[in-house]
Amino acid sequence: MSSDFNNRPSGWNFDNSYARLPQDLFTASAPVPVRDPQLVIFNSSLAEEMGLDAEVLDGNIGATLFGGNEIPEGARPIAQAYAGHQFGHFTMLGDGRAILLGEHRTPEGRRLDVQLKGSGRTVYSRGGDGRATLGPMLREYVISEAMHALGIPTTRSLAVVTTGEQVQRQEILPGAVLTRIAASHIRVGTFEYATRLEDLELLRALAEHTRQRHFPGLSESPAPHLDMLRAIIDRQASLIAKWLQVGFIHGVMNTDNMALSGETIDYGPCAFLDTYDTHTVFSSIDHQGRYAYGNQPQIAQWNLARLAETLLPLLDTDPDVALSLAKGAIEEFPSLFRAHWLAGMRAKLGLFNEHPEDEKLIGDLLSWMQNHQADFTNTFRSLDPAVCQDDHLMDWHQRWKIRLGEQSQSAASAIKLMRTSSPSVIARNHKVEEALEAAVIHGNFGPVKTLLQILSDPYSDNQEAEAYRVPSPLGRGAYQTFCGT
Repeated sequence: MSSDFNNRPSGWNFDNSYARLPQDLFTASAPVPVRDPQLVIFNSSLAEEMGLDAEVLDGNIGATLFGGNEIPEGARPIAQAYAGHQFGHFTMLGDGRAILLGEHRTPEGRRLDVQLKGSGRTVYSRGGDGRATLGPMLREYVISEAMHALGIPTTRSLAVVTTGEQVQRQEILPGAVLTRIAASHIRVGTFEYATRLEDLELLRALAEHTRQRHFPGLSESPAPHLDMLRAIIDRQASLIAKWLQVGFIHGVMNTDNMALSGETIDYGPCAFLDTYDTHTVFSSIDHQGRYAYGNQPQIAQWNLARLAETLLPLLDTDPDVALSLAKGAIEEFPSLFRAHWLAGMRAKLGLFNEHPEDEKLIGDLLSWMQNHQADFTNTFRSLDPAVCQDDHLMDWHQRWKIRLGEQSQSAASAIKLMRTSSPSVIARNHKVEEALEAAVIHGNFGPVKTLLQILSDPYSDNQEAEAYRVPSPLGRGAYQTFCGT
């Protein structure tokens, strides 16, 4: 390590519990140094939340560390092994272009993974170069921070470093490394990998680690693995409901992209709806619409069923009993998702209590939006029938007003609930592309930083954000996102 790096402590506090698991689950692997690391985006507020010295890291020391050229004291870099059903097809995988530096303990005792994405080849690279390009790394930074500001569980982004190297994809592009912060990187695919090794004690060790890390309250449960499965199912039901409530499309919901912590992870071909259409697909690789906006709940349940299959040996020694327990847990997903989704959608309409007709009221509005290609975000932000002199919408508006009158809360309270549940601004696809183009092609990171500032306060009516509320001029179905690998 350089003397400057050693002599300027930055607050790291590593305790690497995953690296103490059986070594079949990972391989010791250091980042591959880059030619000329330059820190182009740094999340100083997140650094401070983590108990890090943002002043020390926001400069050459941070560039050196976040580029992978130096390893902080206490880190134990590894590449994690996992598998995954990718578009329904099983594949053995692993961190092919990422290194987990270790687990940082915050002053409050939170345990956070610190991962470098785009940090070079590992044993799991499968012929890939292990690198990442600037555009997708900036996209993940922008969208993950936007999701955090919206109140949706997500991995976070601490930094983006350009490498001074070029990366060959369909064209030559500037290289970059993203520093991702996560509650953990344990995925459905991690358990699929462990199961394929046919080592029950390995599986048990992984399950115990996951339970202790993410569900410590289950330590006294008489059925800890079943209760952990149920808790994971509930977290995913809540997460997917939150996605739908802001019009988010993940784009590639493979089982290796479902984190058991309940955080949104792996922002590849992700995007937000402009016009409301349940069949919307933005991903260039999703040719059959498997991961369309409206399919996300069903895909989540399918992924969770794959997780349940891996846990069968831990649920009961009798295979039939284990299968029955797993099926019962998975079959709870639709009702859990419906409850979470309805609660969020009621809030978007200013409804504090429950009524049997609420689901129809919500569904009728969504049907009108789909039929009229209405903007999802702006419609909920301003439920004003005068905006569109449409008989069906005006009739719906009258029903909604009657429904609002059936609760004890004031009109002002309902409006406040609506405005804290329906964002004024989202990461509009065309604004994201404008910012990425300025950075990647012109080396101008100003638009990215401005966009991040706008997205940090999504529920306000800040006049500076007015241009970011305008729907995409590209039109319905014209926008595509790409995986970046």
